[in-house]
Parts: sequence; structure tokens; C-alpha cells
Amino acid sequence: MKSYLAAAIQMTSVPNLEKNLAQAEELIDLSVRQGAELIGLPENFPFLGEEVDKIAQAETIALESQQFLKKMAQRHQITILGGGFPVPVEQCTKVYNTALLINSNGQVVSYYHKVHLFDVDVPDGNTYQESSTVMAGKEIPKVCSFPDLGNIGISVCYDVRFPEFYRQMSYQGLDVIFVPAAFTAFTGKDHWRVLLQARAIENTCYVIAPAQTGTHYARRQTHGHAMIVDPWGVILADAGEKPGVAIAEINFSRLEQVRRQMPSLQHRVFG
Repeated sequence: MKSYLAAAIQMTSVPNLEKNLAQAEELIDLSVRQGAELIGLPENFPFLGEEVDKIAQAETIALESQQFLKKMAQRHQITILGGGFPVPVEQCTKVYNTALLINSNGQVVSYYHKVHLFDVDVPDGNTYQESSTVMAGKEIPKVCSFPDLGNIGISVCYDVRFPEFYRQMSYQGLDVIFVPAAFTAFTGKDHWRVLLQARAIENTCYVIAPAQTGTHYARRQTHGHAMIVDPWGVILADAGEKPGVAIAEINFSRLEQVRRQMPSLQHRVFG
């Protein structure tokens, strides 16, 4: 399989759908101009604001986000991940935090409702209670096989702290895993990089981690550093702390080399 370029987009999303989609379109265009064929947008890319406002606008956000992703995929002939946006749950006031993977024909090839919800009192004084408005998903997403891109899996943000989640996907034959996130600034400085490297190393796969960065509203701040990590844990690209793009090569010769050198997946005893 030939190598290709992937892009992890980094945004500062705000409580304004139109502004966020305009920012996302600009960064997708930038990624395509640099040759990216597989592109990921971060968690909350179309809206990052107060929970009450998110719920009130959920139907509009969901509809316009899906239309936007399909349009971008078809226009640029790319495969794109929308890394997380609210989708209303039937007969319920909550939403799913949903990631969509869309192919170059504009077809949804995989979707994932975030399983692990971020209910945490962060030591910086911020409290997050994602489960107050979000319904947890119950299924590990199906790994999708693409002839030119490899076997791709999906996760979202807080999932990265649960290695068993990724190991279940690795059983399906995982080459590339997306970890779109809106990681808090406080936890991100200590944990973001090492967690991404750990997931790449233990599953000998590439990790593409789009990210939110900066201040979004009130006291909500995110860490940034959208990254692409190779199967040896080497950080190939890091977007830093400003909106932008991390672009790197997904190289299947490198993937095979690492798996020969460190065949840990073949040596599993349990599970």
C-alpha cells in the first residue's frame, strides 16, 4: 500500500456554528493544498459553548455539520473525520457526542457515539459533567478498511485514557486511529502527549489527534498540540498552540517495519 499524507486540524471553536464551520473550511483547504488525503477535525469542531446552548441548537448543529462534512469530502475528494458534535437522542433531552467518518464520495462509512464521558473535577477549579447533557454510547466502533488508506478506527478525547478500548479495536486490524479531542489545558500539559504515544506504541499503529486550542468561552481553555504519532511513538507533527494543521506521512513500510521489530500484538497472552 502506498504512503499518503494525513492532517490533524487544530481549531479554537466558539459558541457560533457559522464561524466554526468557516474556520474548519479554511483549515481543510489548507490541508488539501498541502496534499492531505485523510483529514480529521477535533471534538466539538462546529460548536464549543455552554451546555444549555449546545442542547438548544443540537438539531441545527447536527444537520449542518453532516452536510458540511459531506460537502468537504466530495469537493476535495478526501476522507474526513468530524471529530465530535451533538446529535439529538430520540425521546430524550440529551444528545450523543458523535464522530462521523466520511469517504471521498460523501458517504458515511462509520459513526461513533462517545462511550467514555468526561465527568471530572479538574484541579484547576473547573468542573466538567459531560453526562449531564450527553448520552453515553455503548459500542466500540467498527474499524473501516480502505484500499488506499488502511484500517481506520475512531475514538474521542477522554477515550484515550482507556487502553482496553483501543485493544478491542486492534483485534479488528488497526493501522490508524483517530483521537479528536478538546483536552483541558490543565490535564493536557502533563497527559496528552504521553497518552497518545502510549496508544500508538501498544497497538503499533498511527495516531491522528486533531485538537482544540485556546480560550473558547468563559473559563473553558484547551491544550492544543494536535499531533500525528507513528507506531514507534515518534511525534511526526505537532500543531503547537494556535489554530492550524499537523500534517505527516502515513507510511505502511514503516508500519510493517515496527511490527516486525516489536511483534507485541502477536505475543498477547490475555484477551
